[in-house]
Amino acid sequence: MDPRRSLSSRPPAAVSSILFLCLFLIHGAQSFYLPGVAPEDFQKGDVLKVKVNKLTSIKTQLPYSYYSLPHCKPKKIVDSAENLGEVLRGDRIENSPYTFKMREPQMCTVVCRQKLDAKQAKDLKEKIKDEYRVNMILDNLPLVVPIRRQDQESAPIYQLGFHVGLKGQYSGSKEEKYFIHNHLAFTVRYHRDMQTDMARIVGFEVKPFSVKHEYEGQWSDNTRLTTCDPHSKHTVVNSNTPQEVEEGKEIIFTYDVEFKDSDIKWASRWDTYLLMSDDQIHWFSIVNSLMIVLFLSGMVAMIMLRTLYRDISKYNELETQEEAQEETGWKLVHGDVFRPPSNSDLLCVYVGTGVQFFGMILVTMTFAILGFLSPSNRGGLMTAMLLLWVFMGIFGGYASTRLYKMFKGTEWKRIALRTALMFPAIAFGIFFVLNALIWGEKSSGAVPFGTMFALVFLWFGISVPLVFVGSYVGFKKPAIEDPVKTNKIPRQIPEQAWYMNPAFSVLIGGILPFGAVFIELFFILTSIWLNQFYYIFGFLFLVFIILIITCAEITIVLCYFQLCSEDYLWWWRSYLTSGSSALYLFLYATFYFFTKLEITKFVSGVLYFGYMLIVSYAFFVVTGTIGFYACFWFTRLIYSSVKID
Repeated sequence: MDPRRSLSSRPPAAVSSILFLCLFLIHGAQSFYLPGVAPEDFQKGDVLKVKVNKLTSIKTQLPYSYYSLPHCKPKKIVDSAENLGEVLRGDRIENSPYTFKMREPQMCTVVCRQKLDAKQAKDLKEKIKDEYRVNMILDNLPLVVPIRRQDQESAPIYQLGFHVGLKGQYSGSKEEKYFIHNHLAFTVRYHRDMQTDMARIVGFEVKPFSVKHEYEGQWSDNTRLTTCDPHSKHTVVNSNTPQEVEEGKEIIFTYDVEFKDSDIKWASRWDTYLLMSDDQIHWFSIVNSLMIVLFLSGMVAMIMLRTLYRDISKYNELETQEEAQEETGWKLVHGDVFRPPSNSDLLCVYVGTGVQFFGMILVTMTFAILGFLSPSNRGGLMTAMLLLWVFMGIFGGYASTRLYKMFKGTEWKRIALRTALMFPAIAFGIFFVLNALIWGEKSSGAVPFGTMFALVFLWFGISVPLVFVGSYVGFKKPAIEDPVKTNKIPRQIPEQAWYMNPAFSVLIGGILPFGAVFIELFFILTSIWLNQFYYIFGFLFLVFIILIITCAEITIVLCYFQLCSEDYLWWWRSYLTSGSSALYLFLYATFYFFTKLEITKFVSGVLYFGYMLIVSYAFFVVTGTIGFYACFWFTRLIYSSVKID
């Protein structure tokens, strides 16, 4: 049974149309899959060039160049053209000495012979200890290691890349030793067109071995290895000794390549890679949680609408019968509810930044659903997000100055400048410090100067001017008129009950929005920090819709209770109520760090919390803005619905 179909199991009538649309989009994520690269046909004997990528480890989160270790090198190392997203991810794609010929098996091909010096042996041991993996690419497909499940009948699971080596005891020795994987048994899977005899690559697998190769006589280009018979189906036939990593040791790198015909078509070749986690996605748990949140939100909305309808009817009825001797409830504060808040300039800046982020997320998710940002388009997702953030500056500037003018502000250029600089400056400052730490570790993940300059250019050359353009347009628009007049003297706010305390109310408000996304958050964190692919953008879009609904409704409910208790300081609280979900996100990220990750290095821990701080801050801005606009619409609606003298 397809787990996606469980979404249609008797949803509430009020949301069935939304769910139907989202289900269509989820299905569309597969139907309109665009691989991001055109298929390439190969004839028998065509040269296949393997490229190498960064060395990665989930223990350190610090990528390194493939050639930072004593691996075999081609005559000339050539870097592949990388987009902005690839550079920021730490990808370093280069050519390699591994060369195949299409559908021509190779057995025991010698790549090179290396003799380790002290530094090389030390580097290898460190990388093996930290469980670094080697990543390679063939025809835009990443290299995977098939791992059989305990029940042999099930399909194998796949691990991205193979480990540099392994450590353990050998030959009864109690001392722990390090061994390098120096023999690679490649398997290239292809789908052949029976009419043209052309083939397309649909799989790239490897089984790594550690073999202490032996040979007779002096080493030369024609030396035959006694531990490896190129005419045998089993390459390693005479060696039971793994290749130890020690200073002065000689390492001979070899490989086999086997070609296997496959029924998998080229358009479906990424399906295998997208199911590489041993823990299957818990679709039913996620759907149940989302349905509960959506159902509760619908119930809350219905209660609110009925209560408000009764309030408005009562207020208007009293006015017509001239029986209203004394106003009660939220109508009592009509003369203060639209009074500009303290630090109104900062609120305008945060709202504008939130609109900019919201636009970026919405457009990015739309492209991702349509398949333009699939995993095969390496680095495409991050590149799209950065560029869309820059171009959405025009909407951010417009939103901030529209609100600023409503607060009777006049210096729109100052607001525009703060909107253009505040969030990017904080994020860039954290990023710069983290990049310096990565650079200090000599990792390939450090962003080079040229890329850093490109980021600054995007910020000041495009984003800032667009924010000013949007701000200018927004400020030229007529100011938003309040539905009721504001009194000159603010009324005193009565003492509030303990449960209406601002801090308590704000913290409670963030729980429901976080509850809507925390299961999906687990899979997103896993894809980022455990080197797995995230691809269910259709489902993510559904989660995003529910996040918007829950942020809006919980803010409206708490704002209503606040106004009923005659507290009219709702501006900032509406932003913080839903925005506080970012606090729970960061706490969950901390919990994830200590329970799911095995990071031991201090620098790696700083990187994790630094990047999660930026993510949490962005989440605060987005959810806060959603809550603010929901409350803004709500207050204007209810105060324009009653008769005010």
